[in-house]
Amino acid sequence: MKCTSCNGPWEIDLNADLGEGGADDAALLGLVTSCNIACGGHAGSDELMQRTLELARASGVAIGAHPGYEDRENFGRREMNVSPDRLTDLVARQVEKLTGFAGAPLHHVKPHGALYHQANRDPLLAAAVAEGVRKVSPQAMIYAMPNSQLAAAAQAAGLTVRLEGFVDRRYHHDGSLVPRSEAGAIILTINEAVAQAIEMMQAGVIKTICVHGDGAHAVEMLRAVRMAIESVGSTMRHQLRDRG
Repeated sequence: MKCTSCNGPWEIDLNADLGEGGADDAALLGLVTSCNIACGGHAGSDELMQRTLELARASGVAIGAHPGYEDRENFGRREMNVSPDRLTDLVARQVEKLTGFAGAPLHHVKPHGALYHQANRDPLLAAAVAEGVRKVSPQAMIYAMPNSQLAAAAQAAGLTVRLEGFVDRRYHHDGSLVPRSEAGAIILTINEAVAQAIEMMQAGVIKTICVHGDGAHAVEMLRAVRMAIESVGSTMRHQLRDRG
């Protein structure tokens, strides 16, 4: 699919959430430039973390941690009441675990599901997440939504922030995501996902674009987004810490 109204080129990172037990991880790793690997909280296991890390390395993909609430029954997508101290410990434990398996510093950290959205809204939880990352992986970047408490807290903690957008989720006018519990929250059509990706790139704020790895059309959607980006001469690469 070719975009005929774009003013590129741009440089953009494509990411996906992996290591969650889905069947498409290998295919997705052939399309992304960075990946967020579940750390055994909302999903994943030691064996799955190690296997996903091996696949990511073989694909030349930047490796990040995807910590989430330890609530497998709800896939970490149910909001929870966790104190900031406990949340810092949860994030630190999960990030440290993946770092140990990786045997090298992580590229980034992206909280999962309800943890991500609560931290984007709540300054105390955002600070707790940032502190959990800073304690064990201070060189790692944080993926966060624009104008979010998480982005602000990460910057305050001295962490590098990469602003993230989603092509498979709809947004409210204020820039917040439509909750999954509401009808129409998920974008299912390829054309709409591609149009949203191009719009994000044109705005020039988003530096990393996500497609959820557990989506029903994740591979097809990501492939179409990548083709659209390539069609306007733009470059896909993971974002380096010193690129601002």
